[in-house]
Amino acid sequence: MNFQKGEILVFDKPYRWTSFDVVGRVRGQMCRHIGVKKLKVGHAGTPDPLATGVLIVSTGKATKRIEELQAGTKEYIATLRLGATTPSFDLEKPIDATYPTEHITREMVEQVLQRFKGTIEQIPPEFSACKIDGKRAYELARKGKEVELKPKTLVIDEIELTDCSLPDITIRVVCSKGTYIRALARDIGQALDSGAHLTALRRTRVGDCKVGDALNPEHFKEWLETQEIETDDEENKQQ
Repeated sequence: MNFQKGEILVFDKPYRWTSFDVVGRVRGQMCRHIGVKKLKVGHAGTPDPLATGVLIVSTGKATKRIEELQAGTKEYIATLRLGATTPSFDLEKPIDATYPTEHITREMVEQVLQRFKGTIEQIPPEFSACKIDGKRAYELARKGKEVELKPKTLVIDEIELTDCSLPDITIRVVCSKGTYIRALARDIGQALDSGAHLTALRRTRVGDCKVGDALNPEHFKEWLETQEIETDDEENKQQ
């Protein structure tokens, strides 16, 4: 294994960690372990801090493959709370409105979910990394500024109800790059003549990378110590 030449690693991103938290932890421990001052490390995609699951990290020359890696099909397990919305469509912000749920049945949920299968148009959340005039939408939204985002075309390959304990439902979604599961929760709530927001989100797959094979960033140092590591570019080593 040679991190300087380039490696691709899969991590299980912990709850409330950002992608940058994972990259920072991994880069620091790699540099200390192989004795270099600098090491190029990047990540493919940016899961929400409240999401857990697959995060692909690449090093060295493998960072050139980031666009290719993040284009892979994604799979998620999401839990939605029906009957209430939040500005961020998840638990980042407090509930701002409540709606009736007495009319909702399991059969109704299953029928509504099928409306989202295939090619759809989706408006990204205001609290997202989408750029508006060079600034991230979430930066503007957190300052209370009006955010207007255009619909994006994406594909939902699979969507199924895995648990229905109303007002909570859990769904499995297989989708294309650029899909916001928080926005999907919003749209499902509206389609049910109610409201909805995410209470849990786990990314279980990106392309061929599965969460069952992922590393825990909190135990990365111990994992490093079990690996055979090669190093290049000796002039970059610390004296």
